[in-house]
Amino acid sequence: MNMEIIESMAEAWRWLMAHLLVVNLILSIVIVFFQRRDPKAVWTWLMALYFVPVFGFLFYLLLCQDIKKSKMFHIKEVEDKLRVSARGQELFLRSHDLSIDEPMGRDYKDLVLYNLELSGAVLTVNNQLDVFSDGEEKFEDLRRELRMARKFIHIQYYIIKNDEVFDSLVPILMDKVKEGVEVRILYDGMGGRFMPKRRWEELRQAGIQIGEFFPAFLGRLNFRVNYRNHRKIVVIDNEVGYVGGFNIGKEYIGKDKKFGFWRDTHLKIRGEAVISLEIRFALDWNYAAHENLFLDARYFNMDPEIRRETREILEGKKLPLGIQIITSGPDVESRQIRNNYLELYHKAKKHIYIQTPYFVPDDAVLSALQIAARSGVDVRLMIPCMPDHPFVYWATYSYVGDLLESGARCYKYEDGFLHAKGVMTDGRVSCYGTANMDIRSFELNFEVNATIYDEETTEKLEQIFLYDLQSCHEITLEEYNERPLWIRFKEQCCRLLSPLL
Repeated sequence: MNMEIIESMAEAWRWLMAHLLVVNLILSIVIVFFQRRDPKAVWTWLMALYFVPVFGFLFYLLLCQDIKKSKMFHIKEVEDKLRVSARGQELFLRSHDLSIDEPMGRDYKDLVLYNLELSGAVLTVNNQLDVFSDGEEKFEDLRRELRMARKFIHIQYYIIKNDEVFDSLVPILMDKVKEGVEVRILYDGMGGRFMPKRRWEELRQAGIQIGEFFPAFLGRLNFRVNYRNHRKIVVIDNEVGYVGGFNIGKEYIGKDKKFGFWRDTHLKIRGEAVISLEIRFALDWNYAAHENLFLDARYFNMDPEIRRETREILEGKKLPLGIQIITSGPDVESRQIRNNYLELYHKAKKHIYIQTPYFVPDDAVLSALQIAARSGVDVRLMIPCMPDHPFVYWATYSYVGDLLESGARCYKYEDGFLHAKGVMTDGRVSCYGTANMDIRSFELNFEVNATIYDEETTEKLEQIFLYDLQSCHEITLEEYNERPLWIRFKEQCCRLLSPLL
């Protein structure tokens, strides 16, 4: 029987080799005509198909399923409500001045409207915001807020590891469940792959609800390798929200010898924008856990005091802090976060500061930064000095050369690993969150960012950036041009693969 199976497989292989040209032609037609992709990505995949016949297409199926316009994330009644809310604010903004200080409102009104129209990102004005750049401080603050929860705790991270950071959160969550607080944890199937199943089961037994986004198939085999939920969101009682770059793991508090100090940026929000974070969590939870949180209005009710303060802001009695929570992912056509970055670059008059662990821009983003630099705008890019993903790091280094040639300044952060993901422009508007400055974050990952229309907050973020420069080595054009041949070779190879990274 075994010999018959082996002979059948050998016969199938001989047939495949005999008809390889036809098979490759059919598979190429599928890639070119049935998947709407960037031409560079298409050519890269066609090269893979040519040089690695059949197996190249198997990799394509594994990495590049097209889930744009997919209905699996959509709940019609939710979409209708969000669309009505966004449309109402859009009509108001088009007929009134923005509720953020002039000339801020005048200069950025079109960006607010764009984010509102394309992704339903409602502008909130009654907010308070704290910035964390150190993991120990962020998680200590998170633990303090978790202990004060009274109604519900919603936690979503791309990576959750079974180590001391998670261990410090679990007892608090279990105590809260005993007090009657609802606790939900949502993690990504790829990012949470090293968490033992028994640990999740222990939490379920304790009354904590667990959701897994794009779970693995057959153990750790995951057929959606390229589509990861990269969002990091925590919402507590609709009063406090967190969003940013820190995941749950000891490396994020600087206890991994490989990386040393972990330099990241996380935002803590109080106010109206927390509701926007809760809506994003609920949409992801609904898909992953098959529970429609929108059927319960208490998850989206705002504290009456916040509503009163919002009225005072609209009446001009209090200064506003404007925030739009913007999201993007492979399930929608518009690359919202990428386009938001583009608009910020185009509007910059004085300076653009960027922090990102991965800089693999598409042509539009690279051109916008080059044009800004050549037009006299002070463009500065800060990247890590070490790779956590070597292919992406060397692709990043190749694009650094393009910026240097246009007059931008580029820096390597050397006091540990830089994982912060954000942009600051002209000391007026900033955008921080989970999205890297690369094609993967723009098109393949599910991401969430906060665009902040506030000079005080933006200036604070810029001061942190300028302080970080003290721990950086500036890459000059002369130094870059003198790099060894083997580094140039690695850069070019990885740049060729950049549409797939």
